[in-house]
Amino acid sequence: MASHISNTRPDPDPILVDIAAYVAQEAIDSDLAYETARHCLMDSLGCALLALRYPECTKHLGPTVPGTYVPHGARVPGTQFELDPVQAAYNIGCLIRWLDYNDTWLAAEWGHPSDNLGGILAIGDYLSRQNLADGKPPLLVRDLLTAMIKAHEIQGVLALENSLNRVGLDHVHFVKVASAAVITGMLGGTEEEIINAVSNAFADGGSLRVYRQAPNTGSRKSWAAGDATSRAVWLALMAMKGEMGYPSVLSAEGWGFCDVQFNGKPFVCQQPYGAYVMENVLFKIAFPAEFHAQTAVECAFQLHESVKDRLDEIDEITITTHESAIRIISKTGALHNPADRDHCLQYMAAIGLIYGTLTADHYEDEVAADPRIDALREKMTVVENPQYSKDYLDPDKRSIANALQIRFKDGPTTEKVEVEYPIGHRRRRAEGIPLLEEKFTNNLATRFPAKQVREIMELCLDRERLEAMPVHDFIGMFII
Repeated sequence: MASHISNTRPDPDPILVDIAAYVAQEAIDSDLAYETARHCLMDSLGCALLALRYPECTKHLGPTVPGTYVPHGARVPGTQFELDPVQAAYNIGCLIRWLDYNDTWLAAEWGHPSDNLGGILAIGDYLSRQNLADGKPPLLVRDLLTAMIKAHEIQGVLALENSLNRVGLDHVHFVKVASAAVITGMLGGTEEEIINAVSNAFADGGSLRVYRQAPNTGSRKSWAAGDATSRAVWLALMAMKGEMGYPSVLSAEGWGFCDVQFNGKPFVCQQPYGAYVMENVLFKIAFPAEFHAQTAVECAFQLHESVKDRLDEIDEITITTHESAIRIISKTGALHNPADRDHCLQYMAAIGLIYGTLTADHYEDEVAADPRIDALREKMTVVENPQYSKDYLDPDKRSIANALQIRFKDGPTTEKVEVEYPIGHRRRRAEGIPLLEEKFTNNLATRFPAKQVREIMELCLDRERLEAMPVHDFIGMFII
């Protein structure tokens, strides 16, 4: 007897409905979230400007067809490019993410919520300029901050209990989903149109995580977020033209995302959307390093003075860490490129021990040729502390603990240096924010003359004036 598949169109999956309702209806009333978003905006733009020093990044910039110029388009900070918003989102996303120096969220899935800022800034500048040309009010920076808070929240809440990395997918899939939702909202989309855009983002499937993992770690991990947020802009623009969505894109038996790419497990989202993620986001303040290694590098800095003149006398270096760090960034053997090195726990710890500092330049070939680095890596043993792993997932702690201890050939050891919370953690905000502002100033100075740096800093430190500024005027301050 023949069986038939029902063609009754289902209601949209609850995940899609909840995201759309949050974007379209939720008012953000958290002062802490707006204050943190301001710092996130500063930090992300600073990371983008610093990345302009690296040719492997800048080769990605500009229009798809060289020489193309889009009047009233979206501008790319630190450059003179004026592009369509899809390509501008790719450019900005590449710049923000390139050096692995922007903010971080750690949960069952980790990622970098400010990756969404590529699309948010591009659409914000484009809409603001278009509105101005049409005699309409421009968007304000306050609107950008609201979009950032919501994109952070969607990406981060989805990441709390849904691990893409466990099924081999990359975290930028959640960037695409969050950006598609928020950008459709920025464009004036209805809840139905937001659902359509988000469903198409899920229908794309997820990128393989292969380019972040040994033995294939490579530079795609630095442009994958730009790719995701720019794709989201395109899907949002399509939704605004009336392009349909796919209501059971997650739950459809046999064909939906969960069955095809999530090992048949349903998506779990038990925490309501608010401002939790922005309030608790992690900043990379003092140095660029994959976040699972941040506290290990701080430990290495503390040991630097006592070991820098005794590197040849070291017999063993023990790194005590959490499970996620072991699974994601603990690696031995040759490291083939900067992207490979900034995802190696042992390499970053070695740099800290040898130099007492860590910058993006330490991942380049010239520094990597220092034979002392691999000599130290060969002496490293990485072990898990189960309590570290437990506290990493504890919502009241969300620690990222590491410890280092060194034993010398003649027997004595250093103290065991432990750091539980990195400088960019919410628990260290009072200590970290002045350093974040200093980081922003220094990054501005890599691209702009002193007068322009002062003007930008004065604006960004004045929250009331910043939030009231039209977006196109704000972006204009970052154009050379």
